[in-house]
Amino acid sequence: MGLRALKLVAFVPLVAPLVWAAVAVHRELQAPGSGLGADPGEALVHHFGEWALIVTLAALGVSTLARRVRFARLVAIRRMVGLFAFGYATLHLLAYGALLAGFSLAQLAEDLTDRAYITVGFAAWCILLALAITSTGGWQRRLRRRWKMLHRGVYLAVGLALLHLFWLTKAGYQEAVLYSSVFVILLLERWFARRQRV
Repeated sequence: MGLRALKLVAFVPLVAPLVWAAVAVHRELQAPGSGLGADPGEALVHHFGEWALIVTLAALGVSTLARRVRFARLVAIRRMVGLFAFGYATLHLLAYGALLAGFSLAQLAEDLTDRAYITVGFAAWCILLALAITSTGGWQRRLRRRWKMLHRGVYLAVGLALLHLFWLTKAGYQEAVLYSSVFVILLLERWFARRQRV
């Protein structure tokens, strides 16, 4: 499979949550309550936040899958997947700022300082921002060895995002446990792969 075809195959499921959100918002505008439920703002914030985490885990999983199925070309789509993860994280932040904080800078500042789960969530977004900015080949050449060190920050970003999810969950931790389990499996696979290379 060529690189373009591979990227196209990856693009379709990556963009699907955005299409779902657009359709849901359209339905909501046509008939309130029909697209996003009783609390549309919270539903949209949760939707983008959940997909930001899922796609970030998928970006980590690309390397694992490429290694396990011995298909090195798969790594070529990792940057695209990572940028989608940052995009969904940004939509999550924007949806929160617009729909739950009402574009109030004072409210945002208060939430950042008074609500620990928002503080760690924002910290995770800041890390993803740094990774998105430095994801190009030019930055990779400029930073050299430091580029790999910087991009290992994705592990911290996922850890903070999981902590954010656990703290904001009021009941039913199944999703948080599921995503945490996937993260642990990905970390263990990397640890075993390094042990095998030694």
